[in-house]
Amino acid sequence: MTDAVPRVAIVGAGPAGAFAAASLWRMRRDVEVDLFERLPTPWGLLRGGVAPDHQEIKRLDDTFDRETLARGCRFFGNVEVGTDISHEELMRHYSAVIYATGAQTDKSLGIPGEDLPGSWAATEFVAWYNGHPDYRDLVFDLSPQRAVVIGNGNVAADVTRMLVLSPAELERTDVADHALEALRESQVEEVVVLGRRGPAQAAFTSAELRELGRMDGVDVRVDPEEVELDPLSKRWLDVDGTFTARKNVQLLREFAARPEDPDARRRIVLRFLRSPVEIRGDGRVDAVDIRRNQIVQADDGILRPRPADDEIETIDCGLVFRSVGYRAVPLPGVPFDERSYVLPNERGRVLTP
Repeated sequence: MTDAVPRVAIVGAGPAGAFAAASLWRMRRDVEVDLFERLPTPWGLLRGGVAPDHQEIKRLDDTFDRETLARGCRFFGNVEVGTDISHEELMRHYSAVIYATGAQTDKSLGIPGEDLPGSWAATEFVAWYNGHPDYRDLVFDLSPQRAVVIGNGNVAADVTRMLVLSPAELERTDVADHALEALRESQVEEVVVLGRRGPAQAAFTSAELRELGRMDGVDVRVDPEEVELDPLSKRWLDVDGTFTARKNVQLLREFAARPEDPDARRRIVLRFLRSPVEIRGDGRVDAVDIRRNQIVQADDGILRPRPADDEIETIDCGLVFRSVGYRAVPLPGVPFDERSYVLPNERGRVLTP
C-alpha cells in the first residue's frame, strides 16, 4: 500500500469479511474499510448458519461489533454488488476490493428424484430455522416419521440435531419463532445419516459427533460392522490419521457398543460407506435407494469411495436433506472459474483474463 491513506471495500460482511478487516488494520492502522452486504445485517453465517443451540459461537457477533464496527469500519447493508453497485464502480472509488462472499449455494447430488418435494438442501433448512430473510417463508413438512440426511459433516450433524431436539430444548435456543412452532409439531422420530465414506473419513468434528451421543432421550445407533475399518483406512489412521479422525473412530465404536435404549423418544442412525443412487416417490419423497461402497486408493494416492456391488438397499422416508458441500456463484463483472467454482486467484489476488 502507498503512503496515502488507503480505502478498501470488502464485499461480504460475514466472518471472513470481519477477519479481512482485522488483517488490514494489523497491516496499517489508518486504513479506511467499508463493508458491503446484500442483507440488512452483518456477520453472515454467524447469524444464519450457526445452529441455534450453539450460543457460545453466536456470541462472537459481539466481538465482531467491537473489533470491526466500533473501530470505524462503515457498514452498508442491503447493497448487492452487480445490482445496486458494480464491481467497476468499486474499483474506481477504492484502493482495493476484497471479495469475501463465501460459497453461497449447495452442491447437488446429481441423482434422479433430487428435485422431488420433500428433498431439500441442508442450507435451506439451516437458513429457515435461523430466520434468514431469504428462507423464512419456506414450508417444511415435518410429518414423516423418518428423515434421511446425506453427508457426514458438521452441517449434517446440525440438521440431525435440530430434527431430534425436544420442544423444551428448542425453546432455550434462539431458533426463529416460525421454525420453533413447526418443530414443536414435528413427527420425525428417526434420522438416518448417510456417509459415502467410512468412519475414518467422516468430516464431523469430534465435538459435534460427541454432542449427538449426549442428547437426552435420543438413542444413537451404529452398526458395529460399519465401523470396522478396511485395511487401507486402518493403515492410514495408524500412520497419517489426524487426532480428529482417531477420536471420531473411537466415539463411533463406543456408540456401536451401546445397548439399544427402548425408552428413547427419538433415534439417530449413523450409516457409513453408503451412497444414495435415487430418491423415489410419487409426487413427493417416500424412499431413498442406497448402494454400499468400498474404500480404494486412487491414482493420486487419496482414499476414495467406490461402489462395492450393485445391490440396492431402500430406506423408506418422507424427508431428505443433502449436505454434501457448497460452491460459490459468479458475481457480475468479477472473474469466475466455472470448473472449480472459485474466483481465479494467485495467493488471493484475483486474476483477470
